[in-house]
Amino acid sequence: MLEHIRIVLIGTSHPGNIGGTARAMHNMGLTDLALVAPRCEPLTADTVSRASGADALVHGARTVETLEEAVADCTLVVGASARSRTLPWPMITPRALGERLPEELAAPERRVALVFGREDSGLTNAELQRCHAHVHIPTNPDFSSLNLAAAVQVLAYECRLAWLARQEAEPEAPAPEQPLASHEELEHYFAHLERTLIAIGFHDPTTPRQLMARLRRFTLRARPERMELNILRGILSYTERLVPRREDD
Repeated sequence: MLEHIRIVLIGTSHPGNIGGTARAMHNMGLTDLALVAPRCEPLTADTVSRASGADALVHGARTVETLEEAVADCTLVVGASARSRTLPWPMITPRALGERLPEELAAPERRVALVFGREDSGLTNAELQRCHAHVHIPTNPDFSSLNLAAAVQVLAYECRLAWLARQEAEPEAPAPEQPLASHEELEHYFAHLERTLIAIGFHDPTTPRQLMARLRRFTLRARPERMELNILRGILSYTERLVPRREDD
């Protein structure tokens, strides 16, 4: 289970935090690290020092330019958020996240990504809207700022607790017949949906009124299977073919 959990760091500005993250992951048995557009050199003497023997995770980390690339094969993407947003999104606690993992990773093709933002500004609204859910660490409200590696440690610990509980549990239930849609498949669907809504005159991108954000939230909350998403895209394709006929009428 643990090998299917990916830690994603976006725009990290201090190499020591990358090393500290690697150490926190290694402590809890996580091995999959992805760096999105880091604002520093990922592998420095400070990285190695803070990793304290876990620098192999940094050497093996994948560096990409966008969040979409980092989580394209993931079926659950959870963003760490320290503040409320203008558009409410499903919010869970670290403990609830850990309890959810055994079911989420019941099938071998599933992957979970835990996404952490920049040290100074966290995740953008656009990045958070690409997550199925947000996780908030309930810190002291009078001093809520957490070091990046410390935040990773908290969630990694909950992941390990869930893994340990799974070892003691009954044999797993059979995996579902249909795999869940991946992040990449969902992003293709959202692009297709927006294009179709514009074509039929339902959506005006110059006055969006958070339409696509709300449709994203609704769809991500539903956790569609790949087959279900293919059906929806088939409906969109058929609708697109009817648009010229409507204009000719």
